[in-house]
Amino acid sequence: MRLLVLVLCNLLAWRVGETGSDGPEKLSVPAPGALSMKETFLVLSLHNKLRSKVQPPAANMQKLEWSEELGRLAGARAASCLEGPAPPPAPQLGWSETLLPAGTGGFAAVLERWFAEGRRYDYGTGRCAGNATCRHYTQVGGKGTAEGHGRGDSGGPKGAGTGVTRALSQLVWATAGRLGCGRHLCTGGHGPSEAFACAYSPGGNWEVAGTPVLPYRRGPWCSLCTAGLSGCFKSWDHGGGLCEVPRNPCCMSCRNSGRLDMSSCQCACPPGYTGRYCQVKCSGQCLHGKFRKEECSCLCDVGYGGAECGTKIRFPFHTCDVQIDGDCFMVSPEADTYYGAKIKCQEKGAMLAQIRNQKVQDILAFYLSRLETGNRVTDTDFETGNFWIGLTYKMSKSSFRWDMGEPSSFTSFAFGQPDNQGFGNCVEMQASAAFNWNDQRCKTRNRYICQFAQEHISLWQRDP
Repeated sequence: MRLLVLVLCNLLAWRVGETGSDGPEKLSVPAPGALSMKETFLVLSLHNKLRSKVQPPAANMQKLEWSEELGRLAGARAASCLEGPAPPPAPQLGWSETLLPAGTGGFAAVLERWFAEGRRYDYGTGRCAGNATCRHYTQVGGKGTAEGHGRGDSGGPKGAGTGVTRALSQLVWATAGRLGCGRHLCTGGHGPSEAFACAYSPGGNWEVAGTPVLPYRRGPWCSLCTAGLSGCFKSWDHGGGLCEVPRNPCCMSCRNSGRLDMSSCQCACPPGYTGRYCQVKCSGQCLHGKFRKEECSCLCDVGYGGAECGTKIRFPFHTCDVQIDGDCFMVSPEADTYYGAKIKCQEKGAMLAQIRNQKVQDILAFYLSRLETGNRVTDTDFETGNFWIGLTYKMSKSSFRWDMGEPSSFTSFAFGQPDNQGFGNCVEMQASAAFNWNDQRCKTRNRYICQFAQEHISLWQRDP
């Protein structure tokens, strides 16, 4: 649909003349040989469809885009009824043209006829089988000059009833990226005929020491696209494939009206949202706590919890699984995403565990391993067997930081981690690595460890 709109808009611009200083805007007269808007779309679409279906498959075949300039050149060439050689207006410009009796079919039939020559083309040698002609397919029967031009005739005299080709064809030349075509009804002594011409840029179809250069690289569709054409265009039936400028090289999208910066592959989130994909909604206000802009969340005062720090917490001392230096750590019975786990800890007046030294790491790792050995780490909604802690990678700081905002001076990442696999911005204690750390996608569902700091315990003891 976007292609159709683009083509229609370009063609409409051709038809509309510029407003002069002495009169209103006027519609210009179509140039001789110019295609209608409908024909332009059909010719471009059919070219790309045929290019995406070559056999053997092409690994580097580019998607063609319509060129207004080449359309004018091809229209003028068709209007000349292909008299004389094709003009060389620019280096590496390729031509494909033919003169057919009037009424033998439009451009659709012509392109299908050119493409059908591929059945007689031997990709292994780069030549046509036997005495057949493939000039419209790759022009391997003629010789391209340094300017990208050649000349080849189909054998018969010019006139009605005879197909005449006078230049180099580019139908399946992989690195051609722009196309323009034209057609014109011609009259002559042998009756009316139609001239069809297409110009391709850049041209090709070269020979090296008498050996034809192959028109494309053989291999799986889109497997050899260049860095600038790393997208893969597929037709509605998902067959074949053409290299194109990627619509979204970051392979990601921003939610909640966030804006994607293509150069950095980061989302600029609107007010009220945060997270790599702007998927986390901010707290509206912090009643008993401090608003953290970078996290877009509340850091609650001691004794308060909830998303907006409005819940008075009566510290449940009996739920403490492990006590380390006065802090209480509680292992969740259920699994959740990183941000879901963070909210659930905060609702209890806690935070995701902050592991600041080797002692805490060793004790928690031992405790979790005992849970695993005792087969108590079971949950139908538990994906990995791992546990979230309160450490995330901050793009703006280019470092891992605890949810309290401080950088992580102590780390216990497993061997080869962090590796940013799958944009892993959140940190888990990984069961398969003796509960050392791994960076993981934040939407993964893990169990988690809540931490009640020592001041929470003191407050509970003073205010039972």
